[in-house]
Amino acid sequence: MSVLVVDGANVVGSRPDGWWRDRPGAARRLYDALAAADLDHDEVVLVLEGAARRGVEAGRSDRLRVLHAPGSGDDAIVAAVAERSGTADVVVVTADRGLRARVEQAGASCQGPGWLLDRL
Repeated sequence: MSVLVVDGANVVGSRPDGWWRDRPGAARRLYDALAAADLDHDEVVLVLEGAARRGVEAGRSDRLRVLHAPGSGDDAIVAAVAERSGTADVVVVTADRGLRARVEQAGASCQGPGWLLDRL
């Protein structure tokens, strides 16, 4: 099984397109793009934090799952990786160096936001 875990804040924040004026709308646009994309993963997990959570309801739709971080988005991403550790090949999309180190230590590999955006 292959799982893609997306750091929503980091991916949205990687392009200066005015996302900061409408964080819920930016989260919705990312969700819609992920839902429409033909990605080579069995499951895609989009982690949202803060105001972005208002843009997409938490839950699952087909292979796309939305997690609302109750606090730190990074902590929720590490927990999602740990939950699947040993049972799936997990790739985390983020440019955050500290988060990359944490998820790699938990057994995931990483890609940057540009890698994902090129596929959407």
